[in-house]
Amino acid sequence: MTLSVTGGDLQRLRRLNALAALSALRTGGPATLTQLAERADLARATIKVVVKDLMELGWVVQMDPSGGEKGRPARRYRFHAEAGRVLGLDIGAHKVLVVVADLDGNVLHTTREPVTPEQPRAERLAAVDRAIDACLTGSGTAAPDVWLAVAGSTGYVDLQGRVVLSRAIQDWSDVPLADHLGDRLRCPVLVENDSRLAALAECRRGIARDARNLIFLHVGRRAGAAVVLDGVPLRGSGGAAGEIGVHPLFNLGHVGELLQAVPSVEPGTPPEAVAGAVFEAARQGDVEARRAVLRYVKVLALATTAMALTVDPDLVVLGGGFSRSADVLMEPLRVELETMCLRTPELRASVLGDECVAIGAVCHGVEHLAKVLFDPEIDLSVAEPPSSLMV
Repeated sequence: MTLSVTGGDLQRLRRLNALAALSALRTGGPATLTQLAERADLARATIKVVVKDLMELGWVVQMDPSGGEKGRPARRYRFHAEAGRVLGLDIGAHKVLVVVADLDGNVLHTTREPVTPEQPRAERLAAVDRAIDACLTGSGTAAPDVWLAVAGSTGYVDLQGRVVLSRAIQDWSDVPLADHLGDRLRCPVLVENDSRLAALAECRRGIARDARNLIFLHVGRRAGAAVVLDGVPLRGSGGAAGEIGVHPLFNLGHVGELLQAVPSVEPGTPPEAVAGAVFEAARQGDVEARRAVLRYVKVLALATTAMALTVDPDLVVLGGGFSRSADVLMEPLRVELETMCLRTPELRASVLGDECVAIGAVCHGVEHLAKVLFDPEIDLSVAEPPSSLMV
């Protein structure tokens, strides 16, 4: 597939008209020629030619006529989102989650593969490969139909897609994840920190769709954060923005001390379940549990305030495993922030659950492809599938 015709003002005009029509269909949904001409601000005769060209190139398809309309219904057209696929991955401490989506970001299939933080690197990568295979098979997607893969991983991920440091997963630091996935999928690959992808998902499809500037807090046995400015997650000079988890206050041992077992928590409760038990005890009014929660919230508030005073967000979103206990955490956190912030941001809890990172990966992939494929300033010479895309 290509939209590019090199040389001359006429060719550029045709390209701009085609991109205007595609943009109108992608943002506004299916339309008749008349509706599309109005949306794209083009003459109907021009739109008719443009749509014919786009159908031949495979970017636009004609919809089946509605059986409920009287007389001869007007032909309606839509963006051909099925032309390619985007793969979204969430590689976490306890699960690998893979989703296949179309070019509009509609999720077609989801696959989970359980893992553990202690698994050797080779076993974790093998689990990633199995999840990819199962998801492609389950969605009926051939590998060449995947135009782009986006993976979210815990830890500090550099701009080349390497996991430089991970404290939540053993044997995961210095993993060349982008190289592994690129060799496996034979398509362009983007790798991002999971908190940034989760923040993007909340902005596009979650609780933060009305916010342009926000802080996303990954609250759990590990701590992480992401800052979104003007709707774009901040990466920083080397991809380390938001990595509060490396601060001594937030290492896993210290979080365990802050949420140490209280008398109401059964002895022998697994470490990963202690926090949930403490939160539940606090919910039931246990005094010691409430004190433990407050110790944790005070430390969380210090990091949140430092970021809030720097970027002045509209909103702070609580995500991660502890966000399931937002009813216990948010009010004391709000009280602490009010004592330290010049302008206290609103607090909300994530609504996307444990699929947040994978959804964010899909959103990131769709937006990246749109920029590469549909930017009027980029000269395209890309055939289906777009194997020559440069990430």
